[in-house]
Amino acid sequence: MRRKNLSATQCPIARSLESVGEWWSLLIIRDAFHGLTRFDEFQKSLDIAPNMLTRRLMTLVDGGLLEKRLYSERPPRYEYILTSRGYDLSPVLTTLLTWGNKHFAPEGPSIQLADLETGHIAEPVVIDKVTGHEISALTHKLVPGPAASDGMRQRLEHHQRQHHSHLTITEVHYHEENLS
Repeated sequence: MRRKNLSATQCPIARSLESVGEWWSLLIIRDAFHGLTRFDEFQKSLDIAPNMLTRRLMTLVDGGLLEKRLYSERPPRYEYILTSRGYDLSPVLTTLLTWGNKHFAPEGPSIQLADLETGHIAEPVVIDKVTGHEISALTHKLVPGPAASDGMRQRLEHHQRQHHSHLTITEVHYHEENLS
């Protein structure tokens, strides 16, 4: 059974998942941020089957997240270098790190993000670059962009009606807890 192709949808999340939705992909990108570039380095770090690693690397190269470069002609050997598109995943990985530390590390964080100059441990949040305000589902909403189809506009309108009519005590508590 062939999996559904998400690249034709208007949803930017679905389109993004077409390139990085398989969990090995994000782990390969994580390792590329840590300086790994060669097939054997990724394989050793991830303990991944060679055929799976080959497929994931090809998907990441085809998606423009990694660039494949020849570093040895005899025998032919390649390295995989992050592209600007790949580097743009840094905030996504930081957000996953923060979320994972909060929800899936009962023993405490095993990895944290520290400021290069001061060494202080960062507390990452997603903010609006224009206003500097923290972004959350309770303070911001999705709106149609200029390229939105009628179907996407209807979906977002429906989402807004549902969102406002289902504000729960849990959401209110979360909002109060995270703004204080």
